[in-house]
Amino acid sequence: MLAEERRRAILEIMAREGRVLVRELADRFNTSHVTIRNDLKILHAEGLIQRAHGGGLPAGGGTLIDPSLKEKESLHQEEKRRIGDAAAAMVQEGQSILLDSGTTTTAVARALRQHRDLTIITNAVNIAAELAPTQMELILTGGILRERSFSLVGPLAEETLRQLQADILFIGVDGFDVEYGLTTPNLLEAKVNRVMVEIARRVVMVCDSSKFGRRSLCLIVPPGSIDEIITDSSIAKSELRALEKTGIKVTVA
Repeated sequence: MLAEERRRAILEIMAREGRVLVRELADRFNTSHVTIRNDLKILHAEGLIQRAHGGGLPAGGGTLIDPSLKEKESLHQEEKRRIGDAAAAMVQEGQSILLDSGTTTTAVARALRQHRDLTIITNAVNIAAELAPTQMELILTGGILRERSFSLVGPLAEETLRQLQADILFIGVDGFDVEYGLTTPNLLEAKVNRVMVEIARRVVMVCDSSKFGRRSLCLIVPPGSIDEIITDSSIAKSELRALEKTGIKVTVA
């Protein structure tokens, strides 16, 4: 493959997956990390991408990007559906399940419709609407509505959550770095998510493989605060090896 062809392919991957990682590109194109870094340097110089640690992001992107729920819904739909099914399979009747906002947790909510005797706690207005017609007990926190994510945040949401407890928290993220932790672009969202982790007996991160190796603006919790991860089969082998060393269980859907 010519260098120009490889760079066009890198841009196609970026458009499809929302980011690129040096190690994954090197494996995919059977070339060295040095060659890929040089490709990314050239694409950055041309204004086509933004360099990031270990890879690249779309031009104009970065840790402040906060895509809307509608924008994220069209990405990785099949992967999210499989992740949702795998998450629902972990749930037993009679449990209390905590869901944060996001498209992957929405997929979990849809898969949970097969259950009847559950208590669902969420700060996501769209998830509450998804589950309203079911026979489940539904608890929606109060708070300030974030239009981009349909989530409720702020002191009222945090205080409501502190009065509750959950058997399992399914939490989505905008980025996950195995050395740093779970991240999101919004500070208020991060604070609510942190309380969710505190009140849950078991914390399961649900995210498609494009979120690995990415850091967003606000840290939610470090990796040691989660018990398990559900992701899709496109996760890089290097990420799986790194996760094995942390002791976090990984389910590939």
